[in-house]
Amino acid sequence: MSGEDGGSGGQVLDTPLTRLVGVRHPVVQTGMGWVAGPRLVSAVANAGGLGILASATMTLDRLGTAIREVKERTEAPFGVNLRADAQDAGDRIDLLIKEGVRVASFALAPKPDLIARLKDAGVVVIPSVGARRHAEKVAGWGADAVLVQGGEGGGHTGPVATTLLLPQVVDAVDIPVIAAGGFFDGRGLAAALAYGAAGVAMGTRFLLTSDSTVPEEVKKVYLGASETVVTRQVDGMPHRVLRSDLVDALERSGRAGGLLRALRNAARFRRISGMSWGAMLADGRAMKHGKDLSWSQVLMAANTPMLLRAAMVDGRPDLGVMASGQAVALIDDLPSCAELIGSIVTGAAEAIRAQRAHLAGTGERG
Repeated sequence: MSGEDGGSGGQVLDTPLTRLVGVRHPVVQTGMGWVAGPRLVSAVANAGGLGILASATMTLDRLGTAIREVKERTEAPFGVNLRADAQDAGDRIDLLIKEGVRVASFALAPKPDLIARLKDAGVVVIPSVGARRHAEKVAGWGADAVLVQGGEGGGHTGPVATTLLLPQVVDAVDIPVIAAGGFFDGRGLAAALAYGAAGVAMGTRFLLTSDSTVPEEVKKVYLGASETVVTRQVDGMPHRVLRSDLVDALERSGRAGGLLRALRNAARFRRISGMSWGAMLADGRAMKHGKDLSWSQVLMAANTPMLLRAAMVDGRPDLGVMASGQAVALIDDLPSCAELIGSIVTGAAEAIRAQRAHLAGTGERG
C-alpha cells in the first residue's frame, strides 16, 4: 500500500486487478442495464475505479455512440459488459476492439474462441460466475480474471453467500478474483483482500450516487428500503430485487398472466431496441441452448429489460422492478463516485492498519 492519490486521502491499494487493468483503485462498478451508461461509467473511471458500460439493452449503433461518449469524458480505462450468447456478439466484439476498449466483461461465460479473439487484440476478459466450477472452466479457457458474485448481490443471483463462494474460487484458480455481493464500504474491500480477492465490484452502491442517472424519486425508494426478495416471476430465474407491491403481485400471478405480460414486454422491447422478431427469437434460442430452460422461461426473459426500464429510466417504481443487493439496507446517502471510491479506499486502508495494530498488540501481550 503506497503512493499518492488525492481522491483517496493519499492511499493506493496496488493489487493484481489494478495492475491488470491499469486503474488506480481495486473497485469495479458493475454493468447494470439502463443504469451503467456513459455518465456513470466515466465518473467511476475518472475517480480511479473500473467502470463497466452495460450493453445488453443497447443496439450495436447505440453501443458505439456510448463508447465514444465515455472516451470523450475520460482517458482512463473502462469496460463493456456483453452477452456472449447474443446474435451479434461477434459484431460487438469487433466494435470493442476497434474502439480500444480495455475490458470485456460477460454475465454468461464466453466460449474459448471469443476469449482468444479478445485477448489477441489486447482486451482484458473478465467473465462473471456464481460457482467454483464455472470459475475453473473460464480460467481454463484463458480468461484474465473472474468476477464472483455471492447470493447477497442484486439482479440474477445464486444461493451461495459471498463469504463461502469467494474463498472457494480464490483457492481454485490462479487468476485475479473480483468479489461481488454485499459490498458497500472500505471494510468490505479490506475483508475481500484478506480472503485473497484482488478487488470488489458493486452495483447497488454505484446506482446510489449523484453521478447515477437513475431518477431521483427512484433513488429515494432505494434509500428508504430495508428488504429485498429473490423472485423467479420476473424472468423465470432467481432475481434479487426490492420488495414492492408490484413484486408481490408478480409473485401471486399465475402462469398464463405471466406469459401474456411477457409477450407485451417482448413487443415493447422490440420497438425500443430496434431488433426484429427474428433476431429476438435467435437470441432466445441462444439463451436456451445448453441450459435447462423452457420456452416459457425464455419468453419471460423479455420482462427483465422492460420492467427494469420502467423504474430506472421512466421513474415509475410502481410499474417496474428494482434490482438490488442486500447492502441497500445499509446505504443512506448519495455521494459522487469520486467521494465514494475515495472513502472506500481510505476506509480499507484504515481497516488494514487497525487490524495490523491489533495483531501487533496481541503479539506483545503474548
